[in-house]
Amino acid sequence: MIYLKLFLNFFKIGLFSFGGAFGMLPLIEETVVTNNWLSASDFYSFVGVCESTPGPIAVNIATYVGSIQGGILGSIIATLGVVLPSFIIILLIASILKNIIKNKYVQYFLNGVNPVVIALILSTGIFLLFNNIGISISDLSLNIAPIIIFLCLVFIYCLFYVVKKKKISSITMIILSAILGIVICSILKI
Repeated sequence: MIYLKLFLNFFKIGLFSFGGAFGMLPLIEETVVTNNWLSASDFYSFVGVCESTPGPIAVNIATYVGSIQGGILGSIIATLGVVLPSFIIILLIASILKNIIKNKYVQYFLNGVNPVVIALILSTGIFLLFNNIGISISDLSLNIAPIIIFLCLVFIYCLFYVVKKKKISSITMIILSAILGIVICSILKI
């Protein structure tokens, strides 16, 4: 039963999500938290992990949730559920509906969906920012360590940009954030 539930829930996410991974995050969060597959804080922590690992966020989350709920078979089923809608839609568009994008009703649909996608991405970004710098909107609590880490990273990034006149690579920022996390949390005894 868990396999069917995983497949159907992640299929729904893959089918009704527009705007890529960040457009999918609110629907993924609602699904995994409502089904008690992850807590809200675990979800946001795992999104941070997904951002630092290769592959699409939705696939990484589906694979992880599937594995903790149903082992290897669960991870395969959840991953198939989230990617199958896109695969089917692209296959249909490529083979049958070549001129669909020119249809005025499809254009009207896309014009209506675009602002929603932007709002979903923006709201997800705001919640991720607050959650990852230690401000919990749901219970109005404050964790000082992520705020210190965030400010240190911003300072290092800006300093590097001013001195070297170029941006720090994402990999370097991830390594710096890991080091800062270990050092600052050790100092604060968190």
